[in-house]
Amino acid sequence: MSGWLRPRIEAFFVEVGRFFVLLWRVFAWTPRPPYDFRQLGTQMVRIGVDSVPVVLLTALFTGGVMALQTFATLKRFNAEGYVGSLVAISMVRELAPVLSALILAGRCGSAMGAELGTMRVTEQIDALEVLATDPVHYLMVPRAWAATLMLPALVILANGIGIAGGYVVSVGLFGANPVTYMANTFQFMDWNDVSSGLVKSAVFGLLIAIVGCQKGFYTTGGAEGVGRSTTRAVVLASITILVSDFFLTKLLY
Repeated sequence: MSGWLRPRIEAFFVEVGRFFVLLWRVFAWTPRPPYDFRQLGTQMVRIGVDSVPVVLLTALFTGGVMALQTFATLKRFNAEGYVGSLVAISMVRELAPVLSALILAGRCGSAMGAELGTMRVTEQIDALEVLATDPVHYLMVPRAWAATLMLPALVILANGIGIAGGYVVSVGLFGANPVTYMANTFQFMDWNDVSSGLVKSAVFGLLIAIVGCQKGFYTTGGAEGVGRSTTRAVVLASITILVSDFFLTKLLY
């Protein structure tokens, strides 16, 4: 094996091993006291509430663009009445979970990597270990479960706003029948479409938190290392979301 390829393969398996070790430690520490509900609430506000404006803005224009692109195409087949169905099912199944997760990876995954990376290079994590406080329990468990709980809530909001964006474009811009649009929006949608999107978003939230915390936890190299960890947290979390989305879609449908 060439000298260029071998260290990269080794680094890949090291990253995968660290990911699953931290994931196991998060699950192992979750049921063990003490329970820091205050820190959990703080992280839920940072991850969920503070992300509402950007997620809703993205969902609004995503639904509008979907309607804009599909209305003219379906009109060729006299099927423009099904634009609402297409927008709604696309949003709840795929677009809202994936786009919300990618936004959260950029906004919160990077923040987790930067926070834990700074704590690592300034030896605050070492201080926690000296004080007999497990850093995974204290730092990662609240972040992981806050992301897991709040991303589905954001996706529910994104679903509604995305459908509303499609309605505004179809009815307001193209003059579609509003009664037909709303009837077709929910005619072909079932609970499995909605629940599968929520399951996806919960998994994505957990992955974002674990990847972001992992990159920050193993930061080396001072301030420059913190910058590298922040960038890698966003990139790796985004790739993980897209790859896992394929397998989750295959599993859930």
